[in-house]
Amino acid sequence: MSASAPASGRPWSGLWHLADPKISITSAAAMLVGVAVAVHEGHFAPGWLAVTALALFGMEVAKNAWGEVVDFDSGTDLAVAPEDRTDFSGGKRVLVDRLLTRGQTWAIAAVFGGVGVGLGAWIVFGREPAVLWLGLVGLVLGWSYHGPPLRLCYRGLGELDVVLCYGPLIVLSVYWIQAGPGRVDVLWLAVPLGLLIAAFLWVNEFPDHRADAAAGKRNLVVRLGPHRASRVLPWLHAAAYAVLVAAPFVARLPSAAWFGLLAVPFSVYACVQTWRAPFDFYRRRPVQPASLLAFCVYALGSGLGVLLA
Repeated sequence: MSASAPASGRPWSGLWHLADPKISITSAAAMLVGVAVAVHEGHFAPGWLAVTALALFGMEVAKNAWGEVVDFDSGTDLAVAPEDRTDFSGGKRVLVDRLLTRGQTWAIAAVFGGVGVGLGAWIVFGREPAVLWLGLVGLVLGWSYHGPPLRLCYRGLGELDVVLCYGPLIVLSVYWIQAGPGRVDVLWLAVPLGLLIAAFLWVNEFPDHRADAAAGKRNLVVRLGPHRASRVLPWLHAAAYAVLVAAPFVARLPSAAWFGLLAVPFSVYACVQTWRAPFDFYRRRPVQPASLLAFCVYALGSGLGVLLA
């Protein structure tokens, strides 16, 4: 199938797939933690928060778009068997299902990426110059997850990329935009976010592992194999909550951040079901949504806990 073949006449459906609210919510959840610490200290700039949210949304859509082209070209999205397709894995499939052409997909990446970069520049020059370096690192990592020359998710480094982007980079950027640079101990709440979103990515790699392996996409689940990867998953979750428990002791953060521990039941469910059936849990159990809920509930719990402290 050619990605340049005529689309099915559903470009808005394709754009919706790339925007993918259930995934884009991860950026919003990470933002909550950063802004909660700022508000706890008496800093709140709602206008700049809105600009930050729009910038992140633009980059999220752009990343999904260029990732679709790379995964289509490598063959991994085409190789996913029908019985292994889920709402959370297998790509956005806008090229596979002919919702968009290659040109339309690249155009969406360019437009939304341009909006994200433009709004980021506005933040740097109009609000906080110190976030320039955070933004540049985020831009490089966002492109390099799929894009050449690094293609991190094809080399077993995509999970680390996600830990950094959806934890420290977003939380620290949002906090600095709201409160100014200087404080970095907010990272004690950001690192668990990164670990939990990496755990979500981890379970999403199981349904695709056969297609990824055939296409040379050597992420960690492919490298370890589903059985061993299912034994690593609980350590990701455990590490996240261990950092959260330590946070009030080693940083100037209220113990009310421990409300993030409300996410533990979702993590336990995801780990147990993956452990029991590493090769096909996704066909019978809602492990992927449970893992996403663990991330979101952690962000809501720790963020609201800090706000209410």
